[in-house]
Amino acid sequence: MSTNHAVTPSTPTAPSSAIATLRRATWPSHQRLEKRLDVKARFSNRHAYRDHLEKMWGFCAALERQVAPELFTEVLPDYPSRRKLPFLTADLLALGKDLDSIDTLAHCVGLPACPDTASAFGCVYILEGATLGGRTLLPLVESRLGITAQTGASFLASYGENVTSMWRAFGVALDAWCVDQERTASAARAAVETFDALEIWLCGAPS
Repeated sequence: MSTNHAVTPSTPTAPSSAIATLRRATWPSHQRLEKRLDVKARFSNRHAYRDHLEKMWGFCAALERQVAPELFTEVLPDYPSRRKLPFLTADLLALGKDLDSIDTLAHCVGLPACPDTASAFGCVYILEGATLGGRTLLPLVESRLGITAQTGASFLASYGENVTSMWRAFGVALDAWCVDQERTASAARAAVETFDALEIWLCGAPS
């Protein structure tokens, strides 16, 4: 969600890894969203920032509903702690929303189905990559809006100092599961479809 790879990660990976395949597959979508997403406007004031968080809440609410936790029970056991919706809910509460109004927020449509673990990895890849970008956006929100991880920016702060280790652990789990072309292709397809759904949700359909 920024020009610093806020949606997909820029961490170098081995060419043969599944996570590198996902990054290559989503790169065109990433580039297109980077051009369309006006980060300066979205972080220009508290109202615009809250509007952006509401959109991200609607995206994560829909995505996390698509991804059945049991798909990750054996392969990514810490998945429950990786869910982004609790962070976004806490941030919106800190910024003046109440639970009733949050529950009425619109949910993103057009997300891919996640019938298997490979496709679930592809969907979650987008949000896990966003944690890296959030780390670059947090100082901007702190300096420009006076909002910290404790007062409305916990989504951007996500895993705090554990962002890098959490990302690496996700990559290890993804590579361990996507051991063949079929699984890797399924994960890459879901990642692209998720990224494209995010673009339409945040910016509208491309002209």
